[in-house]
Amino acid sequence: MIIRFQADADFNQNIVTGVLRRELTINFQTALTAGLEGVQDKEVLAIAAKEGRILVSHDRRTMPLFFAEYISTQTSSGVLIVSQDVSIQEAINTLILIWAASNAEEWINRIAFVPF
Repeated sequence: MIIRFQADADFNQNIVTGVLRRELTINFQTALTAGLEGVQDKEVLAIAAKEGRILVSHDRRTMPLFFAEYISTQTSSGVLIVSQDVSIQEAINTLILIWAASNAEEWINRIAFVPF
């Protein structure tokens, strides 16, 4: 199954735009499109999982904790935590590589930090 991404409300829109400019066929939904502004992390995880999307966030502080809680009772499509210290170009390249080199099933209940 092909990977689909969901940007968290805190995620840098320039990265989303860059990914979509470089690879038009990637399905990368913005937080605005999904109505995630002001939505709590637990609900964001549930929305992404319901839609079969890997959540992409910058939230290193709370998202890993909520993710661990979530997968103890639910199934997640996965989470990618992108460091705000990584360049926009590196983040774009890494997300495109993940999309091209893996499939959605590999990310179920998995969290990863970018850079790896």
